Amino acid sequence: MKRLVGFLLLFPGIYSPLMAQTKATLTINNPSTMERVNAVVPVSWSNITAKYPKIDTANFKVINVLTKKEVPFQLERRGQASVQNLLVQVSVKAKGNIQLSVVPGKPATVVKKTYGRYVPERFDDFAWENDKVAFRMYGKALEARKDNAFGTDVWVKRTNKLVINDWYRINDYHRDNGDGMDYYSVGLTLGAGDIAPIVKDSIAFPLNYHHWKVLDNGPLRTTFELGYDAWNVAGKSVKVTKTISLDAGSHMNKIEAAYTYDGDVLPVAVGIVKRKEAGTILMDEKQGVMGYWEPQHGEDGVTGVATIVTAEKLSMGTDKSHLLTYTASNNKKPVVYYNGSAWSKANEITTAQAWFNYLNNFKKQLEQPLKVSVQ
Repeated sequence: MKRLVGFLLLFPGIYSPLMAQTKATLTINNPSTMERVNAVVPVSWSNITAKYPKIDTANFKVINVLTKKEVPFQLERRGQASVQNLLVQVSVKAKGNIQLSVVPGKPATVVKKTYGRYVPERFDDFAWENDKVAFRMYGKALEARKDNAFGTDVWVKRTNKLVINDWYRINDYHRDNGDGMDYYSVGLTLGAGDIAPIVKDSIAFPLNYHHWKVLDNGPLRTTFELGYDAWNVAGKSVKVTKTISLDAGSHMNKIEAAYTYDGDVLPVAVGIVKRKEAGTILMDEKQGVMGYWEPQHGEDGVTGVATIVTAEKLSMGTDKSHLLTYTASNNKKPVVYYNGSAWSKANEITTAQAWFNYLNNFKKQLEQPLKVSVQ
């Protein structure tokens, strides 16, 4: 045994591959001047298995090297049979870094912080949420009803609990029973940041979504697809699939809207419905950030709504009902943007300025993402 140890010490190159089979080390660097708190960070699974080829997906844990504490994680599959990414939720100081170790062992149970589902018992809704916010989109069964609606709906929350199933079961979510409520009005509009083609300055709404597929469902990220049947847009047959993703701790969804049609460019707009009373508006065309701090809704408080469009070419404007960001779709290449909300009575973001600060910081974080290396 002593001879073996001495041999390994003399030839460390032989020892390193053996160690690489039993763990991997992740270094997460924050290049920005903003602290990242409880950020959900994707790490390529293929990069991990390259360093830790014998990892057992059912028997490993992630440890913060400095604190020795377990780090919550999720295996992201994006609808595939194989793992695509390891998602970890971490905090990293401005201009700082942390090291995580992926090692064998039974992990602690991760608290589920995101969730979404198809809701056949409520006219084909699709609803989703995290520990901050909740949303829904309207399905096929609602189309024949007088109360049909098109765009993204917001359910305001002031709890970190997941509430969707309880609210649908109780069926009393238009009143705040302590956790939040649904007072946001969508109607036949884009609501809180939906997207649609534009024809001669008019929105060409599709019917409601007819197909759905859950790709991942927590505990740290929920991702799903909503498919829309083809509809006529200025004589052109157009279809769209929206891939929507929500991370734990975030007020913003990521939307990837992939349009299919004959032709090169399809003008589209991302919009927020306006209210009759005065609210506070941010329209930063250069940054692609559009924020709206709605007027007070009686005793229900104030909803903040926003979109962030990442396209290189865009413009902003209004119509009778909406604040709009105009851009264009290239056939089968997704339009990527973000939409989200906040509620004054959640006591986290309570003013228009605080909401706009959150949005500007969110955009900066998109531009300077956390960087990951695997050893």
